Amino acid sequence: MSRLIVVSNRVNLPKESGAIAVGGLAPAIAAALREHQGVWFGWSGETTDVYTGQIAMERIGEVTVAKVDLDAQDVEEYYDGYANRTLWPLFHNRIDLTAYERSFDAGYARVNRRFAEALRPLIGPDDLIWIHDYHLAPLARELRALGVKNRIGFFLHIPWPARQLLTTLPGHRKLVEAMFHYDVIGFQTEDHLTAFTDYLIHEVGLDVPLGGGEVEAFGRTSRLGVFPIGIEAKAFSEGAHSATGEESYQRIRESLGGRRMIVGVDRLDYSKGLEERFQAYEQFLTDQAAQREKVFLLQIATVSRDGVEAYQDLRARLDAISGRVNGRFATVDWVPLRYVNSGYRQDELAGIYRASSVGLVTPLRDGMNLVAKEYVASQDPDDPGVLILSRFAGAASQMSSALIVNPYDRDDVAAAIQRALSMGFAERRKRWEKLMDGVQRDDIGAWRERFVEALKSPPRPKPRLASNDAA
Repeated sequence: MSRLIVVSNRVNLPKESGAIAVGGLAPAIAAALREHQGVWFGWSGETTDVYTGQIAMERIGEVTVAKVDLDAQDVEEYYDGYANRTLWPLFHNRIDLTAYERSFDAGYARVNRRFAEALRPLIGPDDLIWIHDYHLAPLARELRALGVKNRIGFFLHIPWPARQLLTTLPGHRKLVEAMFHYDVIGFQTEDHLTAFTDYLIHEVGLDVPLGGGEVEAFGRTSRLGVFPIGIEAKAFSEGAHSATGEESYQRIRESLGGRRMIVGVDRLDYSKGLEERFQAYEQFLTDQAAQREKVFLLQIATVSRDGVEAYQDLRARLDAISGRVNGRFATVDWVPLRYVNSGYRQDELAGIYRASSVGLVTPLRDGMNLVAKEYVASQDPDDPGVLILSRFAGAASQMSSALIVNPYDRDDVAAAIQRALSMGFAERRKRWEKLMDGVQRDDIGAWRERFVEALKSPPRPKPRLASNDAA
């Protein structure tokens, strides 16, 4: 019987049920592995003086995890460097923040090779291997070099950049060529797939079928497809009413003081549009004087990658903007912007979402954005909140019943906040029902099964020419 081996940069599975925090990869992988016998392999998040490649195996709930430590140079060059100072900003259209260093490239190659060498002994002959995200794009190439012939799939959780941006990356062709060692390459949206195929057409000279499918390049064939990720909708709905979720909900309700709450939940990252969000909220308070003291914004921004200078700078700017907004508008018994950097459990977040009137999800660029789906799944059908969603989130292509906004346009976002707060129950309920139908239909299980089925399916044989055709 084949197993599913999932590989990601980090193995970050809390030992306590319900403790997975803000959206993203961890809850998605945990849900996938609960349905399949297999292993989750990746970096432990720990740093060792000397890299050994020794694997620590552990059973957490229903999931078997295999972790390896990295040394300080690996973390500096591979993780902080190439992954988060080169690829991440480039793939999120922030070429101004993109750093190109030869040592970063070397560290990226080295860690992918080390991952392959550590993972190789765990792979059985019939195992399916599912590799996740931009940190590990070359990993299949390294596994193939070690003789691995298993079916290997790759899923990119973040956007694929436009060709004109990708070509600024030294070695961009080498990166794309390495990806064709995968049997399946998956993207979040049609736009991301189109950007990838546009590169193949104009930089490699291929004739790529519209909408992806099987593509032959660099002497190998890969299947390209769109597999939009979802959430465990039922778990979030139940989490909002669990003991922890109910406690979180009641705590927020008690703090409202008769006011209504707008909520934002994000990792602290420049791609999430937090500066622009704060400024749009400030514009809303400026334009809508009657709403002052009747509403507040709770922004949860979990700190990440604090060793990268761009993130330190962002945190300082957000502190300054939140201070300005509160200094300008606050009264003795009202703080208009509650800005916290703490992390919260999944069930706690569900209770917070449920207590809010508006969910504000306004990234400047995002692969999918699972917070938008978590917010919808946590709502009370008898009093649902309104989702405001950036058009530049991958989720916007699936969630058209949200209020879709341009996060760069503070007037647009400010107007959407006012519309959401003044929206009647009938419209709120209708919009929420449509959104919830999609969240339930395209959930984490549907995403997993679509990708795994694609990975299981061998490539279709090329049609053989009849003898008269060959002539």
